[in-house]
Amino acid sequence: MAIHYKCRHCGTNVGTLSQTSVHSEQIGLHKLTDEDRLEMISYDQNGDIRIKTICEDCHEALNRNPDFHQSDYIIH
Repeated sequence: MAIHYKCRHCGTNVGTLSQTSVHSEQIGLHKLTDEDRLEMISYDQNGDIRIKTICEDCHEALNRNPDFHQSDYIIH
């Protein structure tokens, strides 16, 4: 099992954790609301977890251009 982080705005692969056992508290998932969990986390058939996050470039772009927060994707 691996946990894959991908930017929800531009699709960049942010990183992967390849541990066989991780508790939600270790990576902060316990702090998400149920709605956020449904939106941000998906599970592959092989047991891998995919988490939508934000990369540094998109975070910086959002800070410089607050109106981008209205868009689901910054780069199409």
